[in-house]
Order: sequence, then structure tokens, then C-alpha cells
Amino acid sequence: MATDINLNRLSVFVTLVQAGSFTAAAEQMGTTKAMVSQHLARLEEEVGMTLVLRSTRRMSLTDAGERFYDDCARVIADAEAAITRLGECRDTPMGSLRIAAAGDHGPFIVAPALAEYVRRYPQVRPELVVSDTIVDLIAERFDVAVRIGWLRDSSLRSAKLADVRQCLVATPAYLAAHGTPATPAELGRHRWIALTVLPSPTRWTFSDASGAKEAVQVEAAASANSTLAVHALVMADVGMAVLPDYVAHDDIAAGRLVPLLPAYELPPGGVYAVYAGQPTVKVRAFIDLLKERMQSGSPGIQASTA
Repeated sequence: MATDINLNRLSVFVTLVQAGSFTAAAEQMGTTKAMVSQHLARLEEEVGMTLVLRSTRRMSLTDAGERFYDDCARVIADAEAAITRLGECRDTPMGSLRIAAAGDHGPFIVAPALAEYVRRYPQVRPELVVSDTIVDLIAERFDVAVRIGWLRDSSLRSAKLADVRQCLVATPAYLAAHGTPATPAELGRHRWIALTVLPSPTRWTFSDASGAKEAVQVEAAASANSTLAVHALVMADVGMAVLPDYVAHDDIAAGRLVPLLPAYELPPGGVYAVYAGQPTVKVRAFIDLLKERMQSGSPGIQASTA
């Protein structure tokens, strides 16, 4: 029966026919003439037919052997092509690349990087899914997620790509109506807009020039699960909030937002590539490209040395 056939012997049979003799086949395979003959004899037992007629001087195929050789040669060629394609997939970025990113940094950071990625690796078909919900990489079949902020504990692997500065900001109109805080302790009396996807959206720790830390607990006057939504609420004079500098940078430069507590610093967040298991060559290439682009010093982002 076909299920009882040792498929390795098909390769021996094909090599034998192509080599033209048991001696030449043995040399090609780095084995002995007796071993080639033994493999052929067992293959003929398994298929229940004589495939090769042999004499002391020559060998020839039976009718069944000729038909069987044609089919076996195709099987071996297909197997070799499959192995070659697998090697190319291992060594060259190709296939689909499914990426998850949040609504703020997806368009700001990931999409421009993807444009360059496609130019470098035209055999890859990337798909960027922008969502402020933290996706399940394995269940939803994502190759990599780009996350900004502070990672929660998980079994996933991650590569830190850059540091992100955090800015406490408010509009000039809000500050004119409510006053400008001079110390972290004064933040408790201000209207705060909280980003709910953070682990502690209403608790922040500030550091002064000496390194002394001061933790403050604020009360949210409004909240949202998206950085861009928080930014929109700040711009509408609803209250103050902490925003990543790459979101607030242009508004600060134009005077539409005012950075607060300049004598204090907030802990920097990070840009992380998160993935499951060992990264494939296409994922590794994407991570390397993101890190490379961040070396150029995007506003509010500093390349990580981690």
C-alpha cells in the first residue's frame, strides 16, 4: 500500500535513473553501490512491481518503472522547489505582515515607516490595523503590534525602539480661566482629562532637577480611551492632560498649547514593538526599519539604546 512506502527511497530511485548506473548513483549520494541496490529492492517490494531490469553491464527501466520515474521526478522536483521557497521565506521578507497600532501613533509613526518598508521589500503585503483597543496578537493573527507608553506584564516579547517624552499641557484659554500651576501639588484643583488605557490615568509622578520625586493624584473631569480624543478635549479648553510630545509638539510650537511645570519632568514612555515567539525575518526587518527611522529624531521621540 502507498502508506507503507518509504518516501526517501523515491529520491534514491530518481537519482539512480538520472545517474544511469548504481555506481554513479552511489557516488552522487555518498553511499555504497550495495546500499543503492538494497533501497531499490525494498522499494520494488513496497510497490509490488519490478521497476529496474539490471544485468552485470547495464540497467533499464520496465514500463512501470518509466511511468513511476516520471511521477517520482515531479514529486522530488516539487519538494526541492518547496524547500527553496521556504528558505527564501526564512531569509527574505515576503508574504503578509499584519500590524496593529493605536490611533495616535498609527498615522504619525507606523504608516510613514510602512511606506518605506514597502519600497524596500516589495514582496511583503503589509496590513495596518489602527485601533485604540489592545489587540490579542495570537488570537487575531497579528505579526507585530506597535505600542507606546508603558507595557503591561505579558508572555509576549518586545523590543524597545525609542523613548517618548511626556508633556503636561493646557490651552492659553484654560489657563486664563483657571490659573497656571507652579508645582505638582497644585494640580489637584485643576480639571484633568484622563487617558483611560493607561494603568494609572489619574496618578502621575514628577521629578525636579535634584531628582526628588512627587506623586500626585488628580481627579478626572473628563476621560477618553484615545490619545487623539484627549488631545481634542484639551484643545477645546476642557482641562489639562499629559500628552506624548509627538502629539503636542506642533501645538506647543504654534502657541496653541502651553507646556506646564517646566522645572519638573515626567517619566518617559517608550515605543515598543511587541510580538509573539521568535520574530520572523519580515518582522525583524520592520522593527529594524522603525528603529532606524527613530534615529533621525522625530519630534518628541528619542531612539532607545536598549
